[in-house]
Amino acid sequence: MLIKTTNLNYTFRSKEQVLFNLNLEVPAGSIYGFLGPNGAGKTTTLKLLLGLIQIEDSNIKIFGHDVRDNRIAILNKIGSLIEQPSLYQHLTGYENLKVFGLSYGIVQARIIEVLNIVGLSGAVGKKVSAYSLGMKQRLSIALALLHDPELLILDEPTNGLDPNGIVEIRGLLRQLNQKYHKTILISSHLLSEIEKIATDVGIIQHGKLLFQGTFIELQQLQSKHSFIEVRVNATQEAKDLLDDKFKVLLTGDRLRIAYENDQQIAEINQDLASKGIKVYQLGLIENDLEELFMKTISK
Repeated sequence: MLIKTTNLNYTFRSKEQVLFNLNLEVPAGSIYGFLGPNGAGKTTTLKLLLGLIQIEDSNIKIFGHDVRDNRIAILNKIGSLIEQPSLYQHLTGYENLKVFGLSYGIVQARIIEVLNIVGLSGAVGKKVSAYSLGMKQRLSIALALLHDPELLILDEPTNGLDPNGIVEIRGLLRQLNQKYHKTILISSHLLSEIEKIATDVGIIQHGKLLFQGTFIELQQLQSKHSFIEVRVNATQEAKDLLDDKFKVLLTGDRLRIAYENDQQIAEINQDLASKGIKVYQLGLIENDLEELFMKTISK
């Protein structure tokens, strides 16, 4: 695990506890989608990872090392975007990167390379004040990439962007992960965006991690909440028949059965037909992933 927290807690000075026993695990090479509504504790968690908020008991390990004891060495391998960076509006994108690169001793060739990576090579001489919001966000990611970090921590990088800007950032993140082998931790309140790029997901609400796993595991959880819906000419007779094998819920004139696999659908159809029951409708009703997310965070 590139990032691992163990029972991480945090309480504001106002005595309000915002994180509760958080066990975050971000695999190396992943795009980890850190999901939750506004106020769930996402930004606080990211600030703790970066040492922007100090705590006495450090339960955070990044690259296998304790953050408290190895902060500088760890931060040298991380690029981050927390909230909005202060870009110099009167300077060009290139000049902004040159100014920020002074602290790292970045050479001109690396600045040009990073501009190419984020798709801003055609706007080298353009002042940032004339950039679109999407271009500014790509420049912000370029700042995080300057020193060629292994890990990127990005807080809501698509927030406020129009659909075209969101698509551009999504493509950039996918490229950074697959072509440049960056591990990316990205926070968002939009499942619809995270599901398009994430390999792993953590869902947080009220400072508690409600789900963590691969995106495939999240989809498997979704399938467990799906059901088979049946409409027949003899509803009660069909229910009595299928109750011997399955847990059947009668809803109006329809039968609902928890979905297990496709073979189950064929078996239901065969059993009903063998008893002369006419099947008017038989199909799988899949639980929408967004609906599952909303049910999870409403616990």
